[in-house]
Amino acid sequence: MLAGPWASQNLADLGAEVIKVERPGSGDDSRAFGPPWIKDREGRDTKDSAYFTSANRGKKSLTLNIALAEGQAIARELAAKCDVLLENYKYSDLARYGLGYDDVHQLNPRLVYCSVTGFGQTGPYLERPGYDFMIQGMGGMMSVTGEPDAAPGGGPQRAGVPIADIITGMYASIAICAALAHRERSGKGQHLDLALLDSQIALLAYQNTNYFATGKPPRRIGNLHPNIVPYQPFRAADGDVILACGNDNLYRKFCEAAGCPELARDPRFATNGKRVENRVELTRLLGEVFRKRSKREWLELLEAAGVPNGPINDVAQVFEEPQVKARGVRLELEHAAAGALPSVASPMRFSETPIEYRRGPPVLGEHTEEVLRGLLGKNEGDIARLRSTGVI
Repeated sequence: MLAGPWASQNLADLGAEVIKVERPGSGDDSRAFGPPWIKDREGRDTKDSAYFTSANRGKKSLTLNIALAEGQAIARELAAKCDVLLENYKYSDLARYGLGYDDVHQLNPRLVYCSVTGFGQTGPYLERPGYDFMIQGMGGMMSVTGEPDAAPGGGPQRAGVPIADIITGMYASIAICAALAHRERSGKGQHLDLALLDSQIALLAYQNTNYFATGKPPRRIGNLHPNIVPYQPFRAADGDVILACGNDNLYRKFCEAAGCPELARDPRFATNGKRVENRVELTRLLGEVFRKRSKREWLELLEAAGVPNGPINDVAQVFEEPQVKARGVRLELEHAAAGALPSVASPMRFSETPIEYRRGPPVLGEHTEEVLRGLLGKNEGDIARLRSTGVI
């Protein structure tokens, strides 16, 4: 409910015409993931959740009942005319409706058919449903996220956003673009197999290779970094400051600016490898240093010294950051019910082909008639009959 929509929102941002096929009456399940709900122009709750709007801008909504034979036929008509079919069902679900890869590939050999599932198209788990939370646990993310078991508040934690869904959507976007590039050269479409579990494991990055190198699975260490020190928050006199010394030079610059140059010369801390070995003692000493100044003083001091740092913002504070405002990260898009709807710009920036945000998230079925007429050539009589029989 998020991985596939996230991928197709990326493609919409990049200029694709994206047709979201939804169930008549209820639509995408995530429309009901509220509260909070988006408000209409009079300030009343609509039937669409804020969650839904996070992953569906730029799309057209077509309602279609694929449980009916005529609904399946229309879906096949769409597949015959489109470049990409992106589906987020369990393994083989669409095949039950005559809409599996083999079915539509015969209609359109150039079609790129992207399946996003919990566990992929092969393996003993392929028929299991997959949700982000369970995948974060199963794929190792929760084993390295959170405080150690013995620490206050210790224990496994999920990430604050559905990171397995989001990263799978990102990988799907890349795979689709690559498959389209291949098709331009070969004329052939193909089946893309994206799995939440695969993507979550890939996202562990150096935690995987740390394990391969040592034979020991990494553990939760809270806000610390397993390979870099100091790279963590410290408590100032009135709040927390993140210090990120990604190399020895930055560490030395920090020590000079903070008035503790002896900690840069100390052989226990002179190199990153030694700082990792002596993490506990260095953290204790730096904790004493940070308590001597306020958060604002530290941020200004470290910024002037060119040492990477930052506050720990809540989401409201994020959108008040001057850099965020200057980059135009928050934008407003027109929504059929809400009017101007706040949204977040794509982080992809292009010098020659800047992203054009053409529409906000659609209300359910907003573009059904437009798609049926414009893409499939249906007339008013056809559309009226489809409505009367519950196909749309």
